[in-house]
Amino acid sequence: MNDELQTLKNLGKTSSQWLHAVGIHSASDLRRHGAVEAYRAVRARGFRASKVLLYSIEGALLDVHWSELPQTRKESLNLQLEAAANAG
Repeated sequence: MNDELQTLKNLGKTSSQWLHAVGIHSASDLRRHGAVEAYRAVRARGFRASKVLLYSIEGALLDVHWSELPQTRKESLNLQLEAAANAG
């Protein structure tokens, strides 16, 4: 099967399967949802994803390895995640 998500940087078989399980099947789906919403959906579905998945999704959207994301970007993602969790 040709999985478009697996062609993106940082996303492998497991992360792609998790994203498919929450209705994200393409790069455009991923862009539309964004890293924080996609990560929250995966976690809400019960998958035990670490913050590395959040950073990996963001890196996939930016076409950079997740470990190369600036610390300020990671902190921004964490703040967005916290704000979304507090919003309900």
